[in-house]
Amino acid sequence: MNARELREMSEEALAETLRDRGKALNNFRVQMATGSVDNVRAARNARRDIGRINTILRERELEATKGKK
Repeated sequence: MNARELREMSEEALAETLRDRGKALNNFRVQMATGSVDNVRAARNARRDIGRINTILRERELEATKGKK
């Protein structure tokens, strides 16, 4: 997922995507513990997506507070 796609999403869709990526990261960690990992880059991609989503949500929060002043 790239930032452009994420910026076009609504707040609710971003929150849902954030939950999904968190679950994917958790599943990856379980797979690592059991030794049955198919894609070793999955954790890296999930962490980056989570970071992007959190950044976009924070940007929107700052814009909202800036508009209220």
